[in-house]
Amino acid sequence: MDRAESPSEKLVLEFREDTALTEMMRLRVSSLQRSGQKRQDGERLLLPHEAVYRLDFAVQELGFSRWYFSLSGHGRVTITGISQHWTPDLTNLMTRQLLEPIGTFWRNAEDPEESPLKCLEADMQEFGERIAELAKVRKVMYFLLAFKDGAEAANLSCSIEFTPEK
Repeated sequence: MDRAESPSEKLVLEFREDTALTEMMRLRVSSLQRSGQKRQDGERLLLPHEAVYRLDFAVQELGFSRWYFSLSGHGRVTITGISQHWTPDLTNLMTRQLLEPIGTFWRNAEDPEESPLKCLEADMQEFGERIAELAKVRKVMYFLLAFKDGAEAANLSCSIEFTPEK
């Protein structure tokens, strides 16, 4: 049991903003607005309070362990996984590519800042397990992070811990 808890047996991956993809998605929205066109049927456009993040998998045989999440202040952060290989420069993001369940962490405005973040634990467990499953066939996975109720990307630290399967 001690061996399983040793740091060398764990792999922690940090969610990193993909600024180039976020900007490309924002350009798609502004292009549609300028030209007066509508989005394609089923297309998912990036909202102003959202950004694209990614996880890079150096190891692909993983078992989900736990989430690490910190948020300064209050607010709500929603993480939605994208299930398919997606290249915004070539294809538009479609709503059918979004994973269920989504991950949501929050701290209410009236909660003390040192209080732990709240989440729907069963959804977070299932979401982590789905990410581990998709890692078996991917080297990169993309996510939409939505910042609401005062949450800001600068106040966020989010990573996920896996146990490499041998």
